[in-house]
Amino acid sequence: MRISVITLFPGMFDALTGEGVTGRAIKQGLLELNLLNPRDFTEDNHRTVDDRPYGGGPGMVMMVEPLRQAIDSARRGSNDKARVIYLSPQGQCFEQRTARRLLNTDQDLILIAGRYEGIDQRLIDSEVDEELSIGDYVLSGGELAAMVVIDTLTRLVPGALGHQDSAAQDSFADGLLDCPHYTRPERLPDHLSTQLGYSAIPAPLLSGDHAAIQRWRNKQALGTTWLKRPDLLENRTLSAEQQQLLDEYILEYNTTD
Repeated sequence: MRISVITLFPGMFDALTGEGVTGRAIKQGLLELNLLNPRDFTEDNHRTVDDRPYGGGPGMVMMVEPLRQAIDSARRGSNDKARVIYLSPQGQCFEQRTARRLLNTDQDLILIAGRYEGIDQRLIDSEVDEELSIGDYVLSGGELAAMVVIDTLTRLVPGALGHQDSAAQDSFADGLLDCPHYTRPERLPDHLSTQLGYSAIPAPLLSGDHAAIQRWRNKQALGTTWLKRPDLLENRTLSAEQQQLLDEYILEYNTTD
């Protein structure tokens, strides 16, 4: 997967290139990350990339020409189908299914990380294929949003994670939240057990019965979604088995509560 990012602050992406899943993916040749600074495509001594907005008002607006030339440069190093995405508060919400769609298009991506009051609308109209937002809030620039998109996409690239099934079991992979996870030791020290109110691992996880383990995980995923993100279930049609598992979870939850 090849991703180009147009950014005034390429150094911010050191967090991706040197560590974690994305860093390993780059070293393994699974991800190619290309950073382009619009200032490198200016011709004046001050390397100007922004100017005051027409009509007045606070802030500055990023200019068309440096951004357009940066996009053209990214395209020359990419395939003809490169998709240009502007990270913007006005964009559609970026979700797990968005990441899967982008990965499945087999297109290189060019991400524009805007700054200031945004970028000239004429560039959006002529060059941008899609606008994406990572949430209903405003950041100082699109770099953090671009990093979120890159990290999410990288996790879906075959071979990028340590275990091939890890991404398939993530929250939102099938529209539900993930089930709880436990690791050793089986029992916590007494002082922690008292504080938490329990110490034992759920019995199905210790049974060695793969069917029972999967059933418990499915029930917990449905129940966790019902508790924390009921909106994800509102327009979802559950199978008879899923509905039974959710009903069991709700009954157990209400009984315990």
